[in-house]
Amino acid sequence: MGDNTNIEWTDATWNPTRGCSLVSAGCTNCYAMSMAHRFNGEGQAYEGLTRVSGGRPVWNGNVMLVRNKLLQPIRWQKPRRIFVNSMSDLHHDQIPISYVEEIYDVMRKARHHTFQVLTKRPEQMMKFIGPADPSGGWPLHNVWLGVTVENQDAADERIHFLKRTPSSVRFLSVEPMIGPINLPDLAGIQWVIVGGESGPRARDCRREWVDHIRLQCMEQGVAFFFKQLGNVWAKREGIPQKGGNIDDLPKYMRIREFPY
Repeated sequence: MGDNTNIEWTDATWNPTRGCSLVSAGCTNCYAMSMAHRFNGEGQAYEGLTRVSGGRPVWNGNVMLVRNKLLQPIRWQKPRRIFVNSMSDLHHDQIPISYVEEIYDVMRKARHHTFQVLTKRPEQMMKFIGPADPSGGWPLHNVWLGVTVENQDAADERIHFLKRTPSSVRFLSVEPMIGPINLPDLAGIQWVIVGGESGPRARDCRREWVDHIRLQCMEQGVAFFFKQLGNVWAKREGIPQKGGNIDDLPKYMRIREFPY
């Protein structure tokens, strides 16, 4: 975490908050939840943020404000793409609005970076940001806003909120992709990231599901980024581990576009 990350579509992660809660099917095998549980002991970074349910770790709904990380991007001088809150959700309802404002203010000041805000709570994000305000400098050119859409239900529930939220770049994270998704109207969306699920309890991701989204992006002029096959698909392809290295992917899937 921090200035180095294995997430292929970003350069760094920034976590001024920690902790979350489950809201939809995409949360079931959340990598952040498992990672946090390994460091939830007394005095550790994620103390009191997870519990065990059904024999596996889950978020317990508590959120921690990490003020000593708040100004971290300002100290990073080299421009980066920064994933905001890889171990939380910036628009979780347990994060005080005043602190969310402080986080966005850091993004405003650190204009040499590009910030990628990804949420499963786009209605909260829409309410916080409000309408476009050019006189106040919003939308900021260096802040991209995105939503997770792991299946059709999530797409139907979340995308329309994102489209109503002013942003320099709007993106969809179709990861983990756990079902077919139809995206016939991507107007106002500039980027779609797709990936299968990794981890020991991974659910399947099918080639035809990804192909369908890839073709819709091509037809509508939207950048497409294929991140990984996921464990189940990689096993079918005879690829070790999760199939996240681009050289491991089938040639036709080696597409990693960015929205510029």
